[in-house]
Amino acid sequence: MALEDAKSQVDTAITRKGRRGMAYENAFGGVTSFMRRSLSKDLLGVDLAVTGIPFDQAVTNRPGARLGPRAIREASSLQAFDAPYGWDYNPFEVFDIVDYGDLAFDYAAVADFPATLQAHIAGILSTGAGCIALGGDHSISLPILRAHAARHGPLALVQFDAHTDTWADDDPARIDHGTMFGKAVREGLIDPARSVQVGIRTDNPDPMGIAILDAPFVHENGPAACAARIKTIIGDAPVYLSFDIDALDPAFAPGTGTPVWGGLASWQVAAILRALAGLDIVGGDIVEVSPPYDTSAITAIAGAHVAVELICLWGWTRRPVNGEKQ
Repeated sequence: MALEDAKSQVDTAITRKGRRGMAYENAFGGVTSFMRRSLSKDLLGVDLAVTGIPFDQAVTNRPGARLGPRAIREASSLQAFDAPYGWDYNPFEVFDIVDYGDLAFDYAAVADFPATLQAHIAGILSTGAGCIALGGDHSISLPILRAHAARHGPLALVQFDAHTDTWADDDPARIDHGTMFGKAVREGLIDPARSVQVGIRTDNPDPMGIAILDAPFVHENGPAACAARIKTIIGDAPVYLSFDIDALDPAFAPGTGTPVWGGLASWQVAAILRALAGLDIVGGDIVEVSPPYDTSAITAIAGAHVAVELICLWGWTRRPVNGEKQ
């Protein structure tokens, strides 16, 4: 890229005139936004909004996921140069995608947080835009699911995780990153018969009817068989995809609060996600990236890649075919 061209592409998150196309500026400089998308609170005409949820006050072990959205955005800067690998279309060329910034909330008023987050997501969805959330600890999924279920009805859940997160908890006031999917089942937000958990490698006495493809299943049968099983279970239901970064083995994602050995490899995750193309993904999140425990930012890099794959999945059933959106 010529020097003059480079000078004209500084801080594209602020200066770019359109929402589509890749961003050609130095990866090591400029204002950080997810994939160098425009930073915007104006969702008129926007197809998809990426928003950060810097909350980690529901963790049971190591904190730091509140810093995850910032780290994922920074890690995505290098990816912003190129079309996503492994896909025959580029969602950043065909959809209006923006970085909506982070949720603002009172960190001292924890009891108010779920309602604040639900309203934040509901506001985005009310414009007709889709939403991908960058966490944050995994408890953020429950208010987000409430907002999506209010719009779409009961959802199928595809959850990548080391833990099932369905532990019993009947106290509606408690916020815990290990109980939210149990609450989601009891609230009727997700349909357990059409939901799948992938990469599980810890015990839970009650999976609440959700199918489990544990880490040994993936290792023994491979990504293609795993994706085929997921598609069979899900069918044509609207899907919320939640990706806890600890689904990955600690070798690939050390920067997380509750790491568990024996997890998925990054290549397995990439292959499974790409093979899920065709599912009706209506929303999703990437959670539990904890930069203080990261090494060389490899966990944040993994989180950024997963976020891009999730956007590709979301757009697959909406992409233009023969010049028209589906």
